[in-house]
Amino acid sequence: MAVNDPSKIRPSRYSETPNVRRVAGDTPAHRKYRYQRRHGYAIPKELYARQSGGFKDFITDLPRRLEDDTFGGLLLIGAAVFAFLWANSPFRDVYASMANYEVGPASLGLHLPISVWAADGLLAIFFFVVGLELKTEFVTGALRDLKQAALPIIAAVGGVIAPALIYLFVQAMTGSGQQNGWAIPSATDIAFALAVLAVFGRGLPPALRTFLLTLAVMDDLLVILIIAFFYTETISFGFLTLSLAAIAVFGFLVQRDITKWFILIPIALVAWWAMHEAGVHATISAVALGLVVPATRRRGAEQMTHRFVTLWNPISAGIAVPVFAFFAAGINVVDTGGVGNVLRDPVAIGIMVGLPLGKLIGIWGTVVLLTQLTRLRLGNGIDRPDIFAVGLLAGIGFTVALLVANLAFPAGSPQVDHAAMGVIMGTLISAFAGATALRRRVAVHSR
Repeated sequence: MAVNDPSKIRPSRYSETPNVRRVAGDTPAHRKYRYQRRHGYAIPKELYARQSGGFKDFITDLPRRLEDDTFGGLLLIGAAVFAFLWANSPFRDVYASMANYEVGPASLGLHLPISVWAADGLLAIFFFVVGLELKTEFVTGALRDLKQAALPIIAAVGGVIAPALIYLFVQAMTGSGQQNGWAIPSATDIAFALAVLAVFGRGLPPALRTFLLTLAVMDDLLVILIIAFFYTETISFGFLTLSLAAIAVFGFLVQRDITKWFILIPIALVAWWAMHEAGVHATISAVALGLVVPATRRRGAEQMTHRFVTLWNPISAGIAVPVFAFFAAGINVVDTGGVGNVLRDPVAIGIMVGLPLGKLIGIWGTVVLLTQLTRLRLGNGIDRPDIFAVGLLAGIGFTVALLVANLAFPAGSPQVDHAAMGVIMGTLISAFAGATALRRRVAVHSR
């Protein structure tokens, strides 16, 4: 009879079940049986508990996996690649019909294409998480020091100006007369940039992610202000006031630790809807909602910002961002004349050059000048070559860049498609160059 004798159990390098090699198709029960036959006594139950690996275990473990930026980044990139391939396949009409299918209540001005819902609606969840993370960094994190916070914010200003100047220079040299697209290469896509950093920047100082996050959010805020002043015909200040009022109520409630979902979510939806109706990019309301959540510990309790991030980050990384990427990356290049035709359009050239080169010059150049001529300094293990890699990553542009491309040129004009292709190609160049620079920096930091 088999006897439980844990003292006889020897460690094994093959599995958590001692001295039992795994074979194809076996189970913990099979390994337990083989061990009993070989050694004459049973294994304690805790040593042969059901192992992870099945579909049910994968689903159960998914929220924890989504806390890892690398897993979320791979999910995002996979969704984008799949969409791009589908949008250029023989079945591209199916993809286009799905992306342009309109749903939602028309009475509220929300009868929108699914692709717009993904960009303005679902992506608001991501921006809410971004606002929470920024609030934590500003209150208790690395950015609580004004000197450290000032550097990425000012660098973001340089990263908006330089790409616009390069675009205008290309249009002036070619005499295209398409200067209205000057803001297209000025926008950084936070989700894609952070995904590339997560996948290729493992081992770099964590403060580098905070720097990129602050820079990208400030970048988007600046470009959205540009949209409001230069690409928006009218702004409804009544709806804007309503949105700000809803955000204020949200902040009032969370400051008093009133966090019931059936109270906060309707208020957040009103803030988002009013911002959308005001003519301002609706995701700005999500950032503002995240920023009003308290980040200080109270009576030994967990930070509210951290609690909200833990709750919403799996939804953001597992649903909102991949779905957004799926619709944002589905650019049809087959029916727009191909790459050769795009390369002859000054609009696409200005964007392709402006995104990688303009962002690099604007961000890295600003940081170099500021650290050389002022008292502002990089800290927490970051140095200038790291910012060089971040400057390349900032050239990854999707969300707001594609939005500006549709606002800058008349609907249905070839410039819209060429501008979108310019964004795609500029993003690919920036992603490849940024990933290469990150891997080199990882090698340096690991020494």
